[in-house]
Amino acid sequence: MSALDTLVRLCPPCADPPPPEVDWAQAERALGAALPADYKRLVETYGDGIFDDTIWLLVPDSAYVDCDLHAQAAERAEILADLWEMGEEKPAGLLEAGARVLPWAFEEGTGAFLYWLARPGQEPDEWTVLYNEGRGPLWEHHDMGCSAFLLAVLAGTAETEYFGYLYEVLKPTEHRFLTADQTLGESRR
Repeated sequence: MSALDTLVRLCPPCADPPPPEVDWAQAERALGAALPADYKRLVETYGDGIFDDTIWLLVPDSAYVDCDLHAQAAERAEILADLWEMGEEKPAGLLEAGARVLPWAFEEGTGAFLYWLARPGQEPDEWTVLYNEGRGPLWEHHDMGCSAFLLAVLAGTAETEYFGYLYEVLKPTEHRFLTADQTLGESRR
């Protein structure tokens, strides 16, 4: 059973309405990179929205700029470039020539983002997860893809120093996913 199958059993997606279809070829052209298959399946299953009031999933061409993969990728690239130019230390995985990060989710209310670590010569399905605390220089590496990481966070098995609000305050007994429409109302675009 895949991580996504287990995630769906743990945190069922909204069935009505189903997530809008994504033109993956167009999305990847706009991003300038192919995307991992597990991410594509995750987006096709859930769409844009929030897991347990904590983790927002970014989706190509979301009607909400905060949930739009392309908008967030451009914004995060600019912010990180400025920080690194000012002397903030890059995570070890980015010291390799040609390595980069691409965001795929963010943590509600913290400024923290979840990224893929895209290294030269790696296929997207080999990308691993980097968590950046957002309001500080700390990065945490997780040697797994986005669906497996999301499952580990929701199941409480992730080896992470973060997601305290989820673990300490919310302590969900049942996991839930709300679409961006359900959470944010009318789109902001």
